[in-house]
Amino acid sequence: MCPGRHQQTRKTATMAKILITSALPYVNGVKHLGNLIGSLLPADVHARFRRQIGDDVLFICATDEHGTPAELGALKANQDVQTFCDAQHAIQADIYRRLGLSFDHFGRTSSPQNRTLTQHFYRRLDEAGLIEERELRQIWSPVDQRFLPDRYVLGTCPYCGDESARGDQCDHCGTLLDPPELIAPRSALSGDRALEIRTSRHLFLRQSRLVDKLSTWIENRSGWPPFVVSTAKSWLTADLRDRCITRDLAWGVPVPREGFDAKVFYVWFDAPIGYIAAAQQWAAVDAVRDWRRWWWQADDVSYIQFLGKDNIPFHTVSFPATLIGSGEPWKTVDVIKGFHWLTYEGGKFSTSRHRGIFTDQALEELPADLWRWWLIANAPESADTDFSIAKFVADVNKDLADIFGNLANRIISFAHRAFDGRIPAGGVPDDAESALANDLGRRIAALRRHHEALEFRAAAAATRAIWDTANAYLQHAAPWASVRSDPDRAAVVTRTGLNLVCICAVVAWSIIPHLSERVLRAFDRCDAIPHWPDGPLAALLDGGAGTEVARLTPLVEKITPERASHLAARFGV
Repeated sequence: MCPGRHQQTRKTATMAKILITSALPYVNGVKHLGNLIGSLLPADVHARFRRQIGDDVLFICATDEHGTPAELGALKANQDVQTFCDAQHAIQADIYRRLGLSFDHFGRTSSPQNRTLTQHFYRRLDEAGLIEERELRQIWSPVDQRFLPDRYVLGTCPYCGDESARGDQCDHCGTLLDPPELIAPRSALSGDRALEIRTSRHLFLRQSRLVDKLSTWIENRSGWPPFVVSTAKSWLTADLRDRCITRDLAWGVPVPREGFDAKVFYVWFDAPIGYIAAAQQWAAVDAVRDWRRWWWQADDVSYIQFLGKDNIPFHTVSFPATLIGSGEPWKTVDVIKGFHWLTYEGGKFSTSRHRGIFTDQALEELPADLWRWWLIANAPESADTDFSIAKFVADVNKDLADIFGNLANRIISFAHRAFDGRIPAGGVPDDAESALANDLGRRIAALRRHHEALEFRAAAAATRAIWDTANAYLQHAAPWASVRSDPDRAAVVTRTGLNLVCICAVVAWSIIPHLSERVLRAFDRCDAIPHWPDGPLAALLDGGAGTEVARLTPLVEKITPERASHLAARFGV
């Protein structure tokens, strides 16, 4: 039996401090696979890999709970906003746990910590002369008897003509909007079309005063994908608009300014501050934890953000403007890993239109690792990637069932038939095992470079290549063919093959943790974080003689044609 699980970190002289955040998912509604691969899953894969190599990692996320999405979601659910957010946060947290997302803390932007921090940043920016009151033309609904900010207004996009654009953004073309720009606007609450334009006083963050500082800051970053750099620079080279940071809403962080009692801060002002607040929530659980060492004067920390491309402008301009404009020594991001869209059967995933596969539905149908593997192996890193049921089924069956699953099941089953379910002793490795160790060493080093460079598709391909290498060795050496004629040689190959399976599981753990842990438990290896293979691989491949190996039920069941037809029927467009 495995001993009790425990978290562990190898302290080494070269251990790095890695702060990882993924874009905060809106609290309203379960997220789809596009949301998952757009930030949450790759952030988890990288956090797991960094822990494997011994780095000190803090992986933070939270539900984004303010703004119109939360209010509209509560209205639709016929609940007060707090009750709605409480329930939806719990639902999302449970789904992410079942998906294997290894957050150190999954917080909430409605927390007291985020309220205090947001108001703190506002005051610092105000003292620096970066906050200005302005009159703003807004949409007023006589039927609703209220101003309608952002998503409370629907209409036709003036740029692409899509008739379902929201007052903050057109999902069809991605253009950021203000409600008065919409053609034929209507209330999202009542459908009222007799809307009026009225004025209301609001606060603006004077980003235009920070263009030079932001430009210098961006020039000093490295490791950003080209499209992230170009998006950031396009916002700065254009006439950077000052950003309105208040809204006429009841739900959100209150504005501590006279005359603004009925307003709250704009969700895009307080939400990124929620990263810091989530670290404060994490630290509040244990007095030993210190959130400041990650965020305050944290020059020894490498900070990596994972974002979908729609979030890039806010994280390359608006949030840095808040941190830099405060004049305080807050940690700013070092690397932004941006992702393009995952499309669905030729169209867009859409939460509002319930189009695509959502994470709760995915887990109802198949184990988490099957989804994790396909999404990472097809991550939309350099361009949009299309998801289809047919491709998903074919890839999962080939990679996980035929290659990895077959590798583990075949050699462990043989060990039970020929060597009483133990790693056999006897025999001496020859040139074939030496060549294997050298080849494997090169492949593992290349895989590590891909992980370090945030190259997810390449990392999955390199992982698959290592599985292929292991399968090719066993197919050629064929211990089942020599066990009677040359038992010592069969023992060497079986011992090598079993250790190969362990190595294959370890290097795949960051992507498919549940499957990898099943394999490692068969070898009574139960560390919460399986250490990255290091040291001479020849020794790793020849060790463990006498260790008992548990029987392993089929690791990955193939998706049958009948199951594939069911998936197509349930999720077809």
